[in-house]
Amino acid sequence: MNQEIMLYIIAVILAGMLSTFLGSYTLIKAKEAPGARYYILVTYLSAVFTFSYVFEITSVTLEQMKFWLRLEYLALPFIPLCILFMCFEYVGLKIKKGIFYSLFAAPILTIFVHSTNDLHHFYYKTMEVRSDTTFPILKLDGGPWFYVHSIFTFLCIMFSVIILLKQMKKSLFRFRMQILTMTAGLLVPIIATYFYMNGLSPYGIDLGPVSMSLSFLFHGAAIVSYQMFNVAPIAMDTIFTSMREGVIVLNQAGMIVDYNPAVMKVIPGLKSRVIGKSLMVMLEGNSPLAKILSEGKEKDYQIHQDGEIIHYQIRFSPVLNKNSQEIGKIITFVDISDRVRLQEKLQQLARMDGLTDVYNRSYFMRRTEKVINSLKINGGNVAVIMFDIDHFKQINDTYGHDTGDRVLTNIASIAKESLRDTDVIGRYGGEEFVICLPYTSLVEAYSLANNIRTRIVEYESDINGIKINVSSSFGISFAKILPEKNGQSIQTLMKCADKALYEAKRNGRNCVQIFGQVKVKKVQ
Repeated sequence: MNQEIMLYIIAVILAGMLSTFLGSYTLIKAKEAPGARYYILVTYLSAVFTFSYVFEITSVTLEQMKFWLRLEYLALPFIPLCILFMCFEYVGLKIKKGIFYSLFAAPILTIFVHSTNDLHHFYYKTMEVRSDTTFPILKLDGGPWFYVHSIFTFLCIMFSVIILLKQMKKSLFRFRMQILTMTAGLLVPIIATYFYMNGLSPYGIDLGPVSMSLSFLFHGAAIVSYQMFNVAPIAMDTIFTSMREGVIVLNQAGMIVDYNPAVMKVIPGLKSRVIGKSLMVMLEGNSPLAKILSEGKEKDYQIHQDGEIIHYQIRFSPVLNKNSQEIGKIITFVDISDRVRLQEKLQQLARMDGLTDVYNRSYFMRRTEKVINSLKINGGNVAVIMFDIDHFKQINDTYGHDTGDRVLTNIASIAKESLRDTDVIGRYGGEEFVICLPYTSLVEAYSLANNIRTRIVEYESDINGIKINVSSSFGISFAKILPEKNGQSIQTLMKCADKALYEAKRNGRNCVQIFGQVKVKKVQ
């Protein structure tokens, strides 16, 4: 047998094996994915066509060649139709049932006309063995229906290409590469058919079988490199490069199908080479994020970026096929930093006194109740100081309430500057303030109160050129709380401190009075 034809026979056999492998690979790995079922069908049909053609070109008589040619045409007419259906499903478009079934008319008629060609010669005008070659090969002269079938095939392929190229407008770069790979695969058989029909192929050999398998090589590259039949077709309508939200698309095996540029703010290590790799592997150095993503539940996540904290809400959306089966997952990172800051601001407003910037009465009570409860567990001393501004009403009556508010603000600032981080101060009402001092002895509480009193007396408020000096009176209560004992409550301690405060006022103001102490130590 001629060496050239032997090489071609080997190439055709390899092409048939490749088609079978790609169909089987997709059947095992991605049979539920969009377009996969038609891809599987078209590869198997191509394998039938290809192996039948091997027997045709190795036959020695016309009858043997015609037998294998009829077998080829049991598969060949359906191949372009399956390619069209594959592309429709791949991009998420649906064909109406009436149109879907009517499209089968052309390939069925082709099979009928081809198998009965000896009766009417409507498909091939003549069929004979060529005599100008060193090996037997069919010479076919196409009839009217041959050209009908050729036009139908061409239109199926062209519509498939158009469908794919239209999808590129709303696709990311990697999806565009994926679509271009598919498109290139579809164009290969058209080029081969052009050479065959115009007598440009060597010895008039049909280049279709090999060209179709080369076409599936492109599709195979898309499967392996770009995860062609996983989540990408559905995700293309969801993900856009202009989205502010970061997005990662995973297939059903947890492999990265694609991501948009915004997600690189959250996971800077993402690069194009991570496509097709496990997301969990990529997050080995970020266990907090990996834990959240592995749980698959909506949760907040924060990162430090350019000296500030960025807050994200992580959301999960399943990707379903038309049978409502989950074939992948879309993970979205929504920047909620503005919302978090607004919530923090509202919480701040809810617990702070707007004028003096110390805790308001209700939040002070909640905060100090926790302090007392902690002391009841571990034990310790606690002191409470109540103080107010002496003759504050006179300031309001003489200078006005705006000036009185400025004085209140100044006094609150003096008190805050004198406290530790563990101390809690609040505005009890009007010009009266309250301080809770955990783990503080009575001597330390008295020293602190007297220090604040002294600083207030020495401070001169300059408000619109008006010099104002004020004094304050202080009352102190103290308790030693033992572990697992029902000690005094914050309300009781505040009542006692309030009584001491009024005792200080009765004793001349501008002094510190300890609850229960008979003598008052007054410092002028």
